[in-house]
Amino acid sequence: MTPQVVRQRYAVALSRFSRVTIRRYYGTGSPRAYYEKACRGREVQYKPDEMVGPVVQGDWKIILLAEDLESGAITLPLRTTDKAIVRGKELTIAGIDDKKRRFGDVLCAYELQVRG
Repeated sequence: MTPQVVRQRYAVALSRFSRVTIRRYYGTGSPRAYYEKACRGREVQYKPDEMVGPVVQGDWKIILLAEDLESGAITLPLRTTDKAIVRGKELTIAGIDDKKRRFGDVLCAYELQVRG
């Protein structure tokens, strides 16, 4: 299996779920300007045994397709100051894991911890 095949499988699997938009604000003032990028992704509740460390009750996990972010208005890497928009609700990114969902050195998907 190659990294390209794994990325294709992630793309097919995440296409079945909702869209997640990543928003990055810039500048100052009100209203603030921002860049947005719609990505294929999925939101999942944390299991009770995953509620340790910085994960608190009410947090969600978002699995986000990496290749969608690689071509867009948002420059990588993702930051905790960015926001995730799911079904019209703006969520704060509390954590970014870009190590778990790799195949070799190729990043297939991000795993975000969000709250709000």
